[in-house]
Amino acid sequence: MINLGPFKIKNNLLLAPMVGVCDVPFREVCDQQGAGLTFGEMVPCEKAEREKERHLLRQTNPKIKGPKIIQIAGSDAEIMSNAALYNEKLGADAIDINMGCPAKKVLKKAAGSSLLRDTKLVEQILRKVTSSVTIPVTLKIRTGWCPNSRNGSEIARIAEDCGIQLLTIHGRTRADRFMGHAEYDTIAQIKETVKIPIIANGDIDSPEKAKVVLEHTKADGLMIGRAAQGRPWIFNEIDHFLKTGLLIEPVSLNARYETIKTHVAKLHKFYGGHRGALYARKHITQYFKPYSACTSFLKVFNTKTEPLEQLDLIDALFDQSANSFLNISRENLAA
Repeated sequence: MINLGPFKIKNNLLLAPMVGVCDVPFREVCDQQGAGLTFGEMVPCEKAEREKERHLLRQTNPKIKGPKIIQIAGSDAEIMSNAALYNEKLGADAIDINMGCPAKKVLKKAAGSSLLRDTKLVEQILRKVTSSVTIPVTLKIRTGWCPNSRNGSEIARIAEDCGIQLLTIHGRTRADRFMGHAEYDTIAQIKETVKIPIIANGDIDSPEKAKVVLEHTKADGLMIGRAAQGRPWIFNEIDHFLKTGLLIEPVSLNARYETIKTHVAKLHKFYGGHRGALYARKHITQYFKPYSACTSFLKVFNTKTEPLEQLDLIDALFDQSANSFLNISRENLAA
């Protein structure tokens, strides 16, 4: 089991801080569905940026059982330490530093995975941030800048020396972005290099894959990202399999209905009626992505801008429980 500062985490499964996905409502749903830790969306560190409405929402603390973690991104040690302290005062239980994002707009600011090319700056940032707050600081990286420069082990040693309490590694370099397949050999090497908890991330999309990655890397935990979209119960599925060696029964129709409706209602409440309805569209699309028969439902749902209309459509869909596309099989869930 993983400890983070004073917190004992219920399991070793973490929700990745996906921008545009891991808002407060989604984190609350994933927490309810078995995630041990949920990370907030990346927030820029510059004062003028982080105080914009959309970033203030990202710094809102969710109602979850585990510690509330805010992820910050930047390239200036002083500005980042100020942002960390600001979020500690807002009630964050831990700060995660992003040194893994491959997005061009982040790289243009010399932040995210761009920092992996400058180990001196990495050390400067980590020392400054860890010394500025009293709460735990964690770090997320990639294996390196490009396949010819996998310096993850060096970064890990710097992180441990600077007081980072947990390190997540995505099994791709920045140059790989999200193409191809994640590799886990580098994560295994990093695990042998340091003593702090290591979290493996990348392409973990089933209980069976989770077990393979854990056994191969000897990591202390796993971070789940894209596979949790439209399938937040994947955390319970993986947790059950790792503990028992058995696949849990597929999520029932009623349980799926309750989760989806709860999620959409949370979006309406968090963002307000009209905006919440707009945000609900992309999440609903993910929930029904495996089912081609839901195409007409999604077309209608995505025209609705009023919360009650969206909730009524969900009710009506699940009332048709005899429809074959809602007879959920394990193959559907793994799609």
